[in-house]
Amino acid sequence: MALTKNDIVAAVHELGFTKKKSVDVVEILLETIKNTLEKSEDVLISGFGKFCVKQKRQRRGRNPATGQDLMLRPRKVVTFKCSGKLRNKINEIEHAD
Repeated sequence: MALTKNDIVAAVHELGFTKKKSVDVVEILLETIKNTLEKSEDVLISGFGKFCVKQKRQRRGRNPATGQDLMLRPRKVVTFKCSGKLRNKINEIEHAD
């Protein structure tokens, strides 16, 4: 099951914030991250990971439905690299099973 924005709002709400304030906090956080990535700047969250904007070059691709070759235009993509702390936590959980 995926963690949703509503789940995050509920977790903030459990800290004692009003529902409206919880929604505002989460929206401001996500908007700040989006605005930073739009400027092609990295977002580093200590203990969690780093979101990076990478430039993809033009390349040849194929339409899977028709098999037709085509050129994919250059574009930017967002990548995520988790921190060592998060990686260790994830691996601790897997080994505990």
